[in-house]
Amino acid sequence: MNGATGLSHAAETPAPGRQYSGHNRISTQALTSLAKAAAAEALGIHAHDVRADWTDDDGLLALSLVAPIRVPSLAAVLRDPGRVQALGGSIWERTVHARAGILSTVTELSGARLSRVDIRISGAHVTEGGRVQ
Repeated sequence: MNGATGLSHAAETPAPGRQYSGHNRISTQALTSLAKAAAAEALGIHAHDVRADWTDDDGLLALSLVAPIRVPSLAAVLRDPGRVQALGGSIWERTVHARAGILSTVTELSGARLSRVDIRISGAHVTEGGRVQ
């Protein structure tokens, strides 16, 4: 997707008795902000820690994300090995689950048609307690 192009849709369902011309456009910046927020929520981190890039994939959008992931401290895991499962499993399992959730959220909220979401975990945000604030 061209960074200046964004996502546009023609007006599809005008109000009864009225016809509207024009189009709606969701900028690449807005899509990127949405993707970063969805990834941050899914990975338990801050949105500013996420990098998002878009590419064209045969007419659909492909989203590539680079981000750290929240993990419990090793001391916390040694005290309570169940902490790993409480967070949703291993880093791999959580990333697979996050990918599906991000794709669903971005598609539902933007109306964009995504072909795939690729995630590269770039590090770990170690936490003792609850979610990152």
